[in-house]
Amino acid sequence: METSTIYQKQQGVPEFSCMEFQGKTKDYAVLIPIINEGDRIIKELKRAYKHKVFDVADIVICDGGSTDGCTERSRLQKLRVNTLLVKQDEGKQGAQLRMGFFWALKRGYKGIVTIDGNNKDSIEDVPRFIEKLEEGYGLVQGSRFIKGGRAIHTPPLRLVSVKLIHAPVISITARQRFTDTTNAYRAYSARYLKDSRVQPFRDIFMGYELLAYLSVRASQLGYRACEIPVTRAYPKAGKTPTKISFLKGNSQLMKILLKNMFGAYKPKKQ
Repeated sequence: METSTIYQKQQGVPEFSCMEFQGKTKDYAVLIPIINEGDRIIKELKRAYKHKVFDVADIVICDGGSTDGCTERSRLQKLRVNTLLVKQDEGKQGAQLRMGFFWALKRGYKGIVTIDGNNKDSIEDVPRFIEKLEEGYGLVQGSRFIKGGRAIHTPPLRLVSVKLIHAPVISITARQRFTDTTNAYRAYSARYLKDSRVQPFRDIFMGYELLAYLSVRASQLGYRACEIPVTRAYPKAGKTPTKISFLKGNSQLMKILLKNMFGAYKPKKQ
């Protein structure tokens, strides 16, 4: 089965195209937001194939408009990608995730795992996230810093900023301690995402805002949240695979953290 659909822009959801290689086969979906990840996403999908992630979840690529050939459809199908979503609208990671969340909830998944598409994360750990969702958790955060987790070749500046700034601010805002809050490898229950007090489908979530907001809203509302150990490995040498620039990106990130702390992203009508 292969079907192609265009979803027109609607409130809080960007316009996007949807190429379904298969129908829904599992209760959970893995959303992988990418843009021009080249061979990195292919290596990640090969790891997912090797560890048979497709046996526990449908793998969905949330593309921001790649032009480097990394979303070539026959290759994605061979690697057991279930669906390719391509954003046709403005926005960055937040818009890609809103696109993916909307489509996955519309398709009826019980929960969603998100993971970056740059091959830094242990995609083979997806079943552990699903186990926690099955236990009733609303938010499951992957952490390289808790027992069993592994942080490999983490850039020193990134390590310091996560441990001394980002994680403490998110923990205070969430009223629960988290250790690896910049990590997009996490899972959400459908119940949490559909809660009227959450409302992820808002156009204010264009970039990193949505990840920061969803990190804290679960425990604020009384949903069970936890961390599980994962591996995040940076290349030993060469350019660090990240979309966050050193000065401008980190400055914007701090603004988002502070706005999040003071409730700027909470829905006004619930």
